[in-house]
Amino acid sequence: MATHAKNTICLWYDRDAEEAAHFYAATFPDSAVGAVFRAPWDYPDGKQGDLLTVEFTVMGIPCLGLNGGPGVAHNRAFSFQVATADQEETDRYWNAIVGNGGEESDCGWCRDKWGLSWQITPVALIQAISDPDPAAARRAFDAMMQMKKIDIAAIGAARRGSGVCKECLNEDSDSCVCPEPGN
Repeated sequence: MATHAKNTICLWYDRDAEEAAHFYAATFPDSAVGAVFRAPWDYPDGKQGDLLTVEFTVMGIPCLGLNGGPGVAHNRAFSFQVATADQEETDRYWNAIVGNGGEESDCGWCRDKWGLSWQITPVALIQAISDPDPAAARRAFDAMMQMKKIDIAAIGAARRGSGVCKECLNEDSDSCVCPEPGN
């Protein structure tokens, strides 16, 4: 007999819980699709054999996708926060979610095509906005507030109090050799 987690996140989908589960499993490490449960008979909103639920994990977190039908939408009150180590990892997750029918939001938030919210959060951002120097933390926070996907270099530059040249992406606009540094 399989063991079940004491606490599982149940996520409501219209009719595509299995598609979402496979997307998450293909996108995030330590993620997988488990058991699929189908209706044993016809019911008011479906037929025998329709997928009712799918068990899956997202980065080790046990989830259950419920094909509950339309009428219950995800909102930003619940989100997965994914800590990233560098810009490459940040870009990979962000681009996978947004590029698969999702949409960008502010401050590192995005929403997948099923309406589930994600915070793609570089560890460098958390370190910057919790800097013991209040001025550095404020500069990093203010920079984050202007972003959709988090740009780690720009957060670092803001934390240090220097600009990032938009032409060559040099993190220190004071040493930039572009015709108009910092633009």
